[in-house]
Amino acid sequence: MMDYSQMPHKHILCVDMKSFYASCSAVMKGLDPLQCYLAVVGDKARIGSVVLAASPRMKKDFGIKTGSRYFEIPNDPRIHIEEPKMATYLRISTELTRLFHRYVPKESIHTYSVDESFIQVDGAMKLWGSPLVIAEKITSEINREFQLPCTVGIGPNMLMAKLCLDLDAKKEGIAEWTYDDVPEKLWSIYPLRKMWGIGSRVEKTLNGMGIFTVGQLAHYNLEMLEKKFGIMGNQYYHHAWGVDLSEIQTFIQGQISFGKSQILMRDYKEKHEIKYVILEMCEEVARRARNHYKAGRTISFGLGYSQDELGGGFYRSRTVEHPTNITMDLYAICIELFKEHYKGQTVRKIHIALSNIVDDHAFQLNLFDLHAWKKHELGYTVDEIRKRFGSGSILRAVSYTPAGTALHRAKLVGGHKE
Repeated sequence: MMDYSQMPHKHILCVDMKSFYASCSAVMKGLDPLQCYLAVVGDKARIGSVVLAASPRMKKDFGIKTGSRYFEIPNDPRIHIEEPKMATYLRISTELTRLFHRYVPKESIHTYSVDESFIQVDGAMKLWGSPLVIAEKITSEINREFQLPCTVGIGPNMLMAKLCLDLDAKKEGIAEWTYDDVPEKLWSIYPLRKMWGIGSRVEKTLNGMGIFTVGQLAHYNLEMLEKKFGIMGNQYYHHAWGVDLSEIQTFIQGQISFGKSQILMRDYKEKHEIKYVILEMCEEVARRARNHYKAGRTISFGLGYSQDELGGGFYRSRTVEHPTNITMDLYAICIELFKEHYKGQTVRKIHIALSNIVDDHAFQLNLFDLHAWKKHELGYTVDEIRKRFGSGSILRAVSYTPAGTALHRAKLVGGHKE
C-alpha cells in the first residue's frame, strides 16, 4: 500500500472553460452558451472542414463534437455555424488568467492550455476560504464578467485535480478528490485511455499485459512495468496510486522537443509537392527551437496517409552527431527518412519533431562544411525579420507554389482565422 503521509497534500484547482471556443462565439452573438446550438467550424467554405468546438447542447442533442465534420451537422435552423476567431479567444484566455491573479500570485498559476489552468491556493486559503469556496468564487466571477461556463476539479496534486476535473467535475460543475478517493474513483477507471497520460498505444500494450483498469495497473509489479516502459513505467505505476510530485512552478521541466504536425488541406500524391511542405515545416520547427535558443540531435519524421489509402503511415527518427537548429539540416534528415520509407501512397498528414534538446550556446565547427556558422546565424537573422515584419515577410520560393501552405498559414492565428 502507498504511504500517503509522505506525499504532497496541496490544494490545487484545475479550471476548465466549458466548450471554450463555442462558448466565446455564443456570447459574442448574444446567445446562452449552455442552451444554444452552435458549432465552430474551421472553414465554412469547405464541407469537409473539422468542427473545432461545439456547445454542450450541440453535443447532447445532435451528437456533434470536436473532430466531427462540417457535413455531419444537420440542416436545422436552430443551429449556428461560426468560424473561429482565434485572436479573440486568446485575448479572453489572457483576461481569465488576470482574473486568477486576484486570488493567487503568478507563481501559483500554470496555464496548461488556452482553456485550462492549474491554480495552487494553499497560500490564499486564509484570505479567501477553503479550496471549494475559492472555486465557487472563481466560477461565479467568470460567469458574471464573461458569461462563460467553467468547471473546476480540486485535488492534493496536479494529477488528482486533473482527473477529478475530467471524470467528476465536468458532470458536477465543481468536485474535489483526496487520496481517500483513489480506490473507489481512480482504480475503477476503464478503459485505460481515460487516464490522463495514457494514450491508445500505451493502452494497447498494457492490455496485452493483462492490465485493463487503473486498479490493475496500481497492483502490477513495478519492476516489470519499468522493464517494459523504462522511467515511464514508474510514472504510470505511481499515477495509478494518485501520486504526482510535480510543482506548479516546475510543471514544464524544460522543453523536451519542438514539433509541428499538419493535416493538409488536400491529398498530396506528387513527391515534389510533399517535399515542398516538408521543407516549410522544417523551417517552422527550426524557428521554434531557435526562439528558445535550443538545438537538437534527434529528428523525427512521419507521414499519415489519406483515407483513400485506408489510413496508415509511418513515423521514424534519426539522431545526428552534432545538435542543430538549421532548417536544411533537418530537411536533409527528413528527406532521407522520406526516401527510405515512402512508397508512393497519398499523403494527408505530416509530422516533424526535433528532440534530444540542448542549449544553443556553443557551435561545433565542421571542416566539411565551412559555411555552417553562416547558416546558423542566418536562421536567427531571418527570425528577427519575421518577428518585426510578420511571419509572411520572408518565405521560401516553394511557399508560392500551389503545393505550399506557409503563405496561407502566415495569415492565421493558432492555425485558424483571426
